Amino acid sequence: MLFCADDLSVEYVPRFFNKEKSDFFLNTFTSSIDWRGDKIKIYGKTHPLPRLTAFFGDLDISYSYSGITMNPLPWTKELLEIKSKIEYYTGNYFNSVLLNRYRDGCDYHGFHSDNESSLGDTINIASVSLGSVRDFKFKTRDNLHKRSFTVPLEHGSLLLMNHPTQISWLHSLPKRLKVRNERINLTFRYISK
Repeated sequence: MLFCADDLSVEYVPRFFNKEKSDFFLNTFTSSIDWRGDKIKIYGKTHPLPRLTAFFGDLDISYSYSGITMNPLPWTKELLEIKSKIEYYTGNYFNSVLLNRYRDGCDYHGFHSDNESSLGDTINIASVSLGSVRDFKFKTRDNLHKRSFTVPLEHGSLLLMNHPTQISWLHSLPKRLKVRNERINLTFRYISK
């Protein structure tokens, strides 16, 4: 499924990984990763980040966003397997992955764009979803010509946000209080050194 415009290039691939492989990855990451519970400053007040995180990648890089700096853990064989399949499919190279663990529908991510200067001028992000289905919302930065759409991210799916999406669009994973199960999201990026 493609969502394209002059300022948008998004591709959604359901069942990028089959159920058996997706279940294996979800169980492995849930049980074997040392998850971080960071804090974030909003309008001068410190709050717990409404999700858990982990960062893996090439050891000569780091990733900073919203006042949080993460140094990478070394790649695992499972992450390298996922990375290899995505790189083969997209033709893009990624040197890092940020994992977000949403424990239930109360964990969320507000509207933002991934446009940190360390990501360069041409930003392509590959996102794999494991676990509970969650809505992923897009909206334009431009309030004059508002556009928006939602993609329900299924277990084992791949979402590609290609250049120039991060320039003109924001995305979020809103709260969904009826969601009781967890979800892990892996976002692969290329970070400049």
